[in-house]
Amino acid sequence: MTTPPSGTPVPANGTARVAAIFDAVAGVYDQVGVAWFTPIARALVGEVAPQPGERALDLGCGRGAATRALAEAVLPAGAVTAIDLSPAMVAALRADLAEAGLDAVEVDVQDAAAPHLPSRSFDVAVASLVLFFLPDPGAALRAWHDLLVPGGRLAVSTFGAQGAVWEALDEVFTPYLPPAMLDARTSGRTGPFGSDAGVEALVQAAGFTGARTVTIPASVTLEGPEQWETWSRSHGQSAMWRAVPAEAVDAVRAQAFDRLERARGDDGLLHLGQQVRLTLARA
Repeated sequence: MTTPPSGTPVPANGTARVAAIFDAVAGVYDQVGVAWFTPIARALVGEVAPQPGERALDLGCGRGAATRALAEAVLPAGAVTAIDLSPAMVAALRADLAEAGLDAVEVDVQDAAAPHLPSRSFDVAVASLVLFFLPDPGAALRAWHDLLVPGGRLAVSTFGAQGAVWEALDEVFTPYLPPAMLDARTSGRTGPFGSDAGVEALVQAAGFTGARTVTIPASVTLEGPEQWETWSRSHGQSAMWRAVPAEAVDAVRAQAFDRLERARGDDGLLHLGQQVRLTLARA
């Protein structure tokens, strides 16, 4: 499956917009040979430490980076449920799980912001790089709290500080981005998503206790600008490409490629770094 070309419109509505973005990239999401979502998700699952026999929930599961890690930890005695807003992403994950012999995992099309699941039915819930996409993160966290048994554990990952190269690339797209895509939550620069304490306070305001944060470095190593473009079009950043008018795409690409070429390391490769915040708490 190929991603939509630049200039392809997406719905204005927040929920429909997010679903359309991820439907469009479901076929290539986390499938282009660049390790990014899986290491972050596995670190998140490792911190929350699901145990054999527990009931685990993956909120906004995507292609299952966290789902697989949860399944490895709790099955066969336990259970795993994974939900995502994108029907195409859910279909792709179901096929992936069937191929891996993990048919026992339940995967459903649901909005992570307002899951339709029984109260107090999970021991562990994770949301990897999801919370900042949601229109009302506080309301979503309150809904997630209701899904956990007393003492159940929540783990969410959000973005911390970006490396200089990553910031320079984002600046190339900024003039073309609509207000909905300039939300500071996704960059982790301001508001509750701008600090460990901010995210912890957001989580605790939803009824969780004992919030704590572990920050990990996340990075990708790329051979060159062409691989960066392929990768950037395979996940949520594809929405930034789609926001660029067709007549401006060549100029945007040229600017991005120039900044990347100037950022090559001594080994001739590109290294893009990003801090990722893992926040954990109990219901």
